[in-house]
Amino acid sequence: MSLKRNTIQRQIILDTLKRFNTHPSVDVLYTVIHKSHPTISKATVYRNLRQLAGEGIITQMAVSDDVARYDGTSEPHYHFSCKVCNKIFDLDMDCVEGIDDQIRSKYGYKVDKHEILFVGTCQDCE
Repeated sequence: MSLKRNTIQRQIILDTLKRFNTHPSVDVLYTVIHKSHPTISKATVYRNLRQLAGEGIITQMAVSDDVARYDGTSEPHYHFSCKVCNKIFDLDMDCVEGIDDQIRSKYGYKVDKHEILFVGTCQDCE
């Protein structure tokens, strides 16, 4: 496989992920991509998502259903997970200022990043 083809596949995967606002699993993302790009394999989607997450371009999330989910937004933000429909939503709210420093000063831990996930029922499932 040539580098150019891999770059095109990577961009297709990234562009598709960024269209989601519910943080899809690999299976969901692959299903959507496969409809318009049937030559992209699930292994290619897995590999590129791992690389993108490793580079900090996207975020890989582990949630309560034990399935990795992917977030196309790498800027700090919080999430809400609906326990009924299993969708994950970005929360448009300010992040707690200095929370990483508070952890360091109180416990001595150096925080590289943190994730805050609120769990409950979304308005569509209430």
